[in-house]
Amino acid sequence: MPSRPTRASVKRFVRRQAMRAAYRTDLYRPLDPNLAVYGAYWNRGVACNPAAIHAKARELAPNIRGLWVVSSRYRDRMPAGVPYVIEGSRPYWRAMATATYLVNNSSFPGGFTKRPGQRYLQTHHGTPLKTMGLDQRAYPALARKADFAKILAHVGQWDFSLSANPHTTEVWDRVYPGPYERLDLGYPRNDVYFTATAEDIAKIRAGLGIAEGQTALLYAPTHRDYREGFLPDLDPERLARELGPEYVLLVRAHYFYGRSAGAAGTVDGRVLDVTAHPRVEELCLAADALITDYSSLTFDYACLDRPVVVHAPDWAAYRGARGTYFDLLSGRPGDTPGPVTTTSDELVEAFRTGEWRSPASAALRTAFRERFCPYDDGHAAERVVRRFFGLPHSGLPYFGTPH
Repeated sequence: MPSRPTRASVKRFVRRQAMRAAYRTDLYRPLDPNLAVYGAYWNRGVACNPAAIHAKARELAPNIRGLWVVSSRYRDRMPAGVPYVIEGSRPYWRAMATATYLVNNSSFPGGFTKRPGQRYLQTHHGTPLKTMGLDQRAYPALARKADFAKILAHVGQWDFSLSANPHTTEVWDRVYPGPYERLDLGYPRNDVYFTATAEDIAKIRAGLGIAEGQTALLYAPTHRDYREGFLPDLDPERLARELGPEYVLLVRAHYFYGRSAGAAGTVDGRVLDVTAHPRVEELCLAADALITDYSSLTFDYACLDRPVVVHAPDWAAYRGARGTYFDLLSGRPGDTPGPVTTTSDELVEAFRTGEWRSPASAALRTAFRERFCPYDDGHAAERVVRRFFGLPHSGLPYFGTPH
């Protein structure tokens, strides 16, 4: 016998219906030519490419009012002075009905009706190593969870799709087929890697507690579809002990796992849990090297031309469960950004022997940067803002298809 609905569930249902009815009415209101709505990482706050676009739009198009969509669970992450609406609220639906500009790196919540005259920019949030979109149909564990009709309907709303490199453009064109215009302009979130000063970096490092002269290693693994919770493939405390006091390890868990990596930080303060830090770009600027596995952060960090060590004990499992577009561990120029380790002992040795910053590693990194960072030059945000908001061309270099 089905259970009876609770009073709370009935109230939620009635509220949703009332919001939808009000939204349908708002769809008849005129579009606001000066309103842009931004979202990132499924309503987790100001971040990634949308954040960089918002900041540059405030500079170049101050008449455009930016409004962020945020979940009530993450409202505490909103910077002071940044306007926002809570997803599903009456102001949210009013904004979605009347904004001329929509910018997101994932998707807007609740489903909305894109109106004629609205312009939607999909910025995405990484260079694809793992399979995405329609390519996931070949992997049963993923396909079982995905609604491909919904994915295609969402793609059908896009007017523009942003790309960081030719590899990404080729993948997006295939896995997200649609009538949108592709923007081969680079990732705005990476601009800071070209514009940050030595003073900026010193301030970030000091704020994180990195002592002068210490070598900071950022360990930032991605999530696994076949694991529950954050289970790192290395012991951060052991690594810190093995490398000694001149090293400090910054541990950042993937955002799917919440705001903590559970890093205890007991090795003389040389293991720091930075999962809750609001800007991963600042962590990259603070780090002298990146230790990662299959995270898209690898492609962004390459912009800095600093050492990358790929620590991938479960490559076969990851590739079998999720599928990848190239062999990150092959050692071929353009595929692999630096030394590859598959055990904790190998990882320690890569640092003890200096392999992590050897000439051979630098050569791999150069080839990787040439393949995956050709559009990133510190001006991506300006190019995107000028194209999306229809501002005059500034003479900045464009890539791919000229506009």
